Amino acid sequence: MAKRQGPRNYGFYEKFSWYVPGVADMFILLAWLLVGTLLGSLLTLPFVALLGQEAASQYAMLISYPLMFIPPMIYASVKSRNNSMTCRGLKLDSSHFSPLGGALCVLLVMVGTLALGMATDPLANLLPDMPKWLEDTLKGLTSGDNLFMNFILVSMFAPFFEEWLCRGMVLRGLLGNKVKPVWAILISAAFFAFIHLNPWQALPAFLLGCLFGYVYYKTGSLQLTMLMHFTNNTFALVLANLDAFKDADSFSEVIGAQPYWIIVAASALLLVLIVRAFRRIPMEQPEGNMDPVKPLFEE
Repeated sequence: MAKRQGPRNYGFYEKFSWYVPGVADMFILLAWLLVGTLLGSLLTLPFVALLGQEAASQYAMLISYPLMFIPPMIYASVKSRNNSMTCRGLKLDSSHFSPLGGALCVLLVMVGTLALGMATDPLANLLPDMPKWLEDTLKGLTSGDNLFMNFILVSMFAPFFEEWLCRGMVLRGLLGNKVKPVWAILISAAFFAFIHLNPWQALPAFLLGCLFGYVYYKTGSLQLTMLMHFTNNTFALVLANLDAFKDADSFSEVIGAQPYWIIVAASALLLVLIVRAFRRIPMEQPEGNMDPVKPLFEE
């Protein structure tokens, strides 16, 4: 006789537990993201008509950005609900922090995120100059008179929605479908880079995605990767509003060449030590420390 396991899909994360997307599903989620992008663009047209392009840009982004993710979220939720009665799933958010402990993991990922940004900063100098229109767009998202709205968009919305998609859906799905962990992490990081749609953001996004992915693989914690994303974006937001950094293309222009390279080397060493600390977390499942979820009905 079938036994119902209980209504465990009422929380936000649990709504998606039984949808474990494979490689083909990545492209379906990407297609729904494009649908959301078009929908968000259409819904912001009235703001542009009423307020003008420049005045409406910030307010429009607060609406259009989260709307991008609504179609893929609805799709994933429906797929999960359809699978929940008979299929096993994987939690989006688990808590495998032992032997480090949750508090130490929080500290390490925040420091590690900043260390990665500093250690890889020289790579940004290898890229060509950013186009003026893109530079102005990014400055509009991180500096200016609308600091509170920028914080909501850059530090709150982006970590929540992008981590849900890139780690909670894509990486969890690849790992759950037995893709080799190193490839799953690299593919999900490439997906993360791709949705930024320009190389100046894609390169750091790929490198960060590799670190975020490794932490997710070892801990299963989506909240931890959201915190890492929040740390990176908020640090960039703070720097963009400091006078010394507003017109600088690199940290070296502000702190000098010698201190800069010392900090880069120290950051790289610190990052290695932090990654080694996370290696101490034992793997309960070879595909990743994501807690399995039983079907709601079992024989």
